Amino acid sequence: MSGKIFYRERIKIGQGEKKPRFRVVAVAEMNLKIYAEHLRRSELEQIAESVGAELILLKEDTEGKYKQAQRGRGSRRSRQ
Repeated sequence: MSGKIFYRERIKIGQGEKKPRFRVVAVAEMNLKIYAEHLRRSELEQIAESVGAELILLKEDTEGKYKQAQRGRGSRRSRQ
């Protein structure tokens, strides 16, 4: 295999939903452009097979640091 495709599961999607569950995070050692924002596992596997890349699933944020950081963000302005 010549390259690597790093991907992770989407955060805001529940089990059993009929939506693509994965997002490509990075591509190493290859020239590849991905135009879709979210992909299905079968689509990732087909892409990896056709370009000779290895799929690498990134570990889940078990400590919840990412989710906590997202909660603090918002478009609401604080009132003075």
